Amino acid sequence: MKVLVIGGTGMVGSHVVQELRARDVDVYVLTRSMEKAEQLPTGVKGVVGDLLKPDTVRSVFGGVDGVFLLNAVSTTEAHEGLMAVNGARMADVDRIVYLSVHDVDHAPHLPHFGAKLPVEMAIQESGIDYTILRPNNFFQNDLWSKEALLQYGVYPQPIGTVGLSRVDVRDIAEAAALALTTDGHAGATYNLVGPEVLTGPDSAARWSDALGKPITYGGDDLDAWEQQALQFLPPFMVFDFRLMYAFFQERGLKATDDDVARLTDLLGRPPRRFEDFARETAQQWQG
Repeated sequence: MKVLVIGGTGMVGSHVVQELRARDVDVYVLTRSMEKAEQLPTGVKGVVGDLLKPDTVRSVFGGVDGVFLLNAVSTTEAHEGLMAVNGARMADVDRIVYLSVHDVDHAPHLPHFGAKLPVEMAIQESGIDYTILRPNNFFQNDLWSKEALLQYGVYPQPIGTVGLSRVDVRDIAEAAALALTTDGHAGATYNLVGPEVLTGPDSAARWSDALGKPITYGGDDLDAWEQQALQFLPPFMVFDFRLMYAFFQERGLKATDDDVARLTDLLGRPPRRFEDFARETAQQWQG
């Protein structure tokens, strides 16, 4: 089986590549960067191209059996997703797995959410067998907070006190690989979630236990968060994420018992727990 992974050099996509290779899939990764193409794991083939360019869309999907589609957060996210769907249609790709976001239709005004809705619709009408994965907030987002956690004892992600059903990226990757390589998932939409609801203070407490030191939640002040985030993220992304965090603080993003049960059935085991992720990560950081 030949699978093209779009977004395969990022946090989620690189794990998807690993899961597919573990299943002896012939993996190709589309990237704009020749340097990244040359740094892919052994046995993974890099394809240099750009979904905003018709030549890429007309060429990269040929001979592909399945596509994992992850479009990075950008001002052209929806357009790139639609271009990929058209490329897959023209090449008669058999199966596509799309990474969307949990409860995407509950907050279409958020750029991070709303950009995914037209891509979902296009995939559903494409005639291709599809599976849509809708993940919650990633555990691994906290890796960006290493300095804040270790040096300042602060958990800075302003996710609020209503709560999120956060999920491990490794569970997302395994779900994607299963949807691509096993039958029974055509037309399905899976909410990819963790087994518990976590607030900002909860996340800080888990990190405190894992690191063996007091960790304080940085609070819900989005003005302060925006000022900090602008030091390392582009303004459009900071604005987008601020809107998202405001939504989290007001309404949360919680899974149902059925969401957890369906994911457990898909994976063949319960989804990973945040406290285990925090403990594993703390051991790596401190070791």
